[in-house]
Amino acid sequence: MAKSIQDILKLIKDNGIKMVDFKMVDINGQYRHVTIPAQNFSEDTMKSGIGFDASNYGYAVVEKSDMVFIPDPDTAVIDPFCQIPTLSMTGNAMIIASPENRPLAQYPRNIVLAAEQYMKDTGIADTMLILPEFEFYLFDQVGWQVEPNSIGVSLDAQQSYWNSATEGLGVIVPKQKAYHVAKPFDTSYECRSEMCMHMKDAGIEINYHHPEVAASGQFEIEPQLGQMSKMADATMMIKYIIHNTALKYNKSATFMPKPIYGEAGSGMHVHMLLLKDGQPVFSDDNGYASLSETAHYFMGGLLKHIGALCALTNPSTNSFKRLVPGFEAPVTVGYATSNRSAVIRIPAYAKTPNKRRFELRNPDATCNPYFCYAAILMAGLDGVKNKIDPHANGWGPYDFNLFHLPEEEKAKLQQLPTSLEAALDALEKDYAFLTEGGVFPETLIKNFIKNKREECSQLSKIPNPAEFEKYYNL
Repeated sequence: MAKSIQDILKLIKDNGIKMVDFKMVDINGQYRHVTIPAQNFSEDTMKSGIGFDASNYGYAVVEKSDMVFIPDPDTAVIDPFCQIPTLSMTGNAMIIASPENRPLAQYPRNIVLAAEQYMKDTGIADTMLILPEFEFYLFDQVGWQVEPNSIGVSLDAQQSYWNSATEGLGVIVPKQKAYHVAKPFDTSYECRSEMCMHMKDAGIEINYHHPEVAASGQFEIEPQLGQMSKMADATMMIKYIIHNTALKYNKSATFMPKPIYGEAGSGMHVHMLLLKDGQPVFSDDNGYASLSETAHYFMGGLLKHIGALCALTNPSTNSFKRLVPGFEAPVTVGYATSNRSAVIRIPAYAKTPNKRRFELRNPDATCNPYFCYAAILMAGLDGVKNKIDPHANGWGPYDFNLFHLPEEEKAKLQQLPTSLEAALDALEKDYAFLTEGGVFPETLIKNFIKNKREECSQLSKIPNPAEFEKYYNL
């Protein structure tokens, strides 16, 4: 139910709210915020918004960088991590103009809304439902240093196999054997249950949570399917809740795709389906895996543009340390049923027409979720518009384990980019599908590429401790 200004004022009064916090999103997909006393919140706040400098958020705006943030009352939740009673809202960034303000086209939330409108304008569908799986690590200690005379990382998870001699109670999980382990080995159960309860209070329904494969504190929380733009907001809130609840339990949460060498990486597989007038667009009893021709074309669009997508769905140098063979992470451009080695997997358990879908397995949660989800939709719609058949293009179906192919057969397959630089190269050559309908401004794409190339250049100049082991005594 949509909230009115009266609903917000009543919420403030009934809950003794003292502060109203406005959460905004920068170009990297991190929250920034500004807070006002609750007594200053009024109907004018909702109309006139809160001023901020967009250039400090990473956006290369052509106009003056002074913008206004307009809160969305439907996103109002009581923040459980503030000692002083605080109401939290997100919303949209607007350019100050006369006679009316207009949306800042580069702002992530506006891009998701534009992508949804573009989908409706094509007539292909009117709703995209997505389900991102949130994999993350919980550490009991973490620290790092990058100085001229000291470069290194130290981290610990008490349950990890490397503590077998020191843990004291023998509650140790063997390497890569943590999947669904129960108590006493599941030492963060209460922490994750509390995370899920906070998500429920924020209006985010959860399917389940469980330990993941990596023994050194890897877990997963899976929400229920939700409308794309709302799930983008939910993604930000889920990460916020996970980080803050972890700290309450004296743990540190990270969505870094590959924080531990030799253990499984953390992804954010994105399940997706389309609806039109409430009816499933992806379902066909007679199609491969009971998916329709439209679904196959949508997959074709994803696979055609997968290199460019990786720049937005996997935008960290660390992302590509996860996308390697041997850890259930995809490396091959292709689709299949119940096959975790293909970049698109069709879950066999989704049997009813309104649940038939597929998942894109390469994304991770270092992405800006608004960019990630909007780009996925735009690539899929491009596939439908241009009837890109994944089978005709040689992308599958691969109903066998791609990791176990002979090397000569693997060499014939198209692979995902192996570095962020390669993904940025692909995006630089292939971004026209993103700018259709004015959804992604070209200025934003070029600025994003520029920023990420600078990031790659900076990190490439820093010696790695593993390089000392490899080269020091040559």
